[in-house]
Amino acid sequence: MKAQRKRLIGDQAFLLTGLGLGFTLTVQITTLTSGDFADPYAVITTISRFFALTGSYLAIIGLLLIARIPWIENALGHDRLVVWHRKAMPYALYMITLHVLLVGLGYAGAEGKIVAQELWIMTTTYPWMLPALAGFLLLIAAGVTSYKNVRTKMKYETWWVIHLYTYIGVALSFMHQILTGGMFIGHPLNRAYWIGLYLSVVVAIVTWRIVIPLNRSFRHDLKLSRIEIEAADVVSLYVSGKNIKQLGAQGGQFFNWRFLTKDRWHESHPFSLSAAPTNEELRFTVKHLGDATKTISSIPIGSRVVIEGPYGIFTRDMAYQFKHVTLVGGGVGITPLRAIIDEIPDSTSISVLYRARSAADLVLKDELDQLAKERNIQLHYLVGSRTEHPINEVNIKRYVPRFADSDVYVCGPESLIQDVISAAKSAGIPKNRVHHEAFLYHAQ
Repeated sequence: MKAQRKRLIGDQAFLLTGLGLGFTLTVQITTLTSGDFADPYAVITTISRFFALTGSYLAIIGLLLIARIPWIENALGHDRLVVWHRKAMPYALYMITLHVLLVGLGYAGAEGKIVAQELWIMTTTYPWMLPALAGFLLLIAAGVTSYKNVRTKMKYETWWVIHLYTYIGVALSFMHQILTGGMFIGHPLNRAYWIGLYLSVVVAIVTWRIVIPLNRSFRHDLKLSRIEIEAADVVSLYVSGKNIKQLGAQGGQFFNWRFLTKDRWHESHPFSLSAAPTNEELRFTVKHLGDATKTISSIPIGSRVVIEGPYGIFTRDMAYQFKHVTLVGGGVGITPLRAIIDEIPDSTSISVLYRARSAADLVLKDELDQLAKERNIQLHYLVGSRTEHPINEVNIKRYVPRFADSDVYVCGPESLIQDVISAAKSAGIPKNRVHHEAFLYHAQ
């Protein structure tokens, strides 16, 4: 029933998005006049406005995808929403860019000017054009830094700050649209729709990303209670509070964590739970990968914690059956799997494959060993290179003879996830019994 309900919610979200796009284009179509097709340059200008509306609509939908609305997150999964956000925003930027170029060409042709001159005149004389230009440049900055080759060379903190400017970029273009868009001038209902669309996204973002996280922090009295060193570059942080079960978190999910200290209050980082939550405590485990995570162990005990979440559908509820479960983790990707183990029924047969480059990279090893002993878990450490321990059907079955009869959970680098998916396919395991949620830059 849960799976059917999630599919229904997903279908509803798609339907609403499609209807919204259709209605947005109708706003333009119903306001067209014969003058919009009077000559080739008028046609170019008209086409540019369609690009403007469509690009703007995709931009605000892209923001809505990462507004952290629970019924959407829980139905579709956070990593899928991030992927869709990344697909929507480039197209939004392409269409807005085409709008800028075509409207400049259309006006320049009609007035007998060169395009650059016309764009300069429009920018410096039309209302709210300078803010719109600034917003356009901010969107370009966010777009450029979203390409994989650029993103992988950036610190997460830098990437996160640049993407905050997306909100500003979209906001700065709003007044220009309302005051100069032919589909809005003299059309109060169209204007009301467009204003309402923007306001609904603003309300969603403010509600789910600011108001609710702050309310939860103080209502549950969330504070950093202790820090434990797990390895040279790995630490576990414990956040205490009251009535934490009311958050509805499950092992395998993650929160965006924000510590309200003078030098960290503006930073938000996504970390998975590394143990199933109790009513008094949450735990997450972090590997030092960037500037912020390298100094995370220096956060003062007692610091107030603000959380967004829980997010993700990578939980025990994804399992098709609980006869046998195979968990495959790579590096720090073992942490959400460790949390999921806590919530798998004791009657379930569990096999764990944990791949790491060296013994020093095995996170929570002592804890996993103890769990294996207490619950009769088949635990296998694959320490070494990918050549030594290839992830394929044959090698997995060496350690997990019942692999083909498993529900499979995998978490780690994208290459590991793809290898496990391929192995499961070769073993004849249906797609609905292979569960994963990739670690990506979580869009902010």
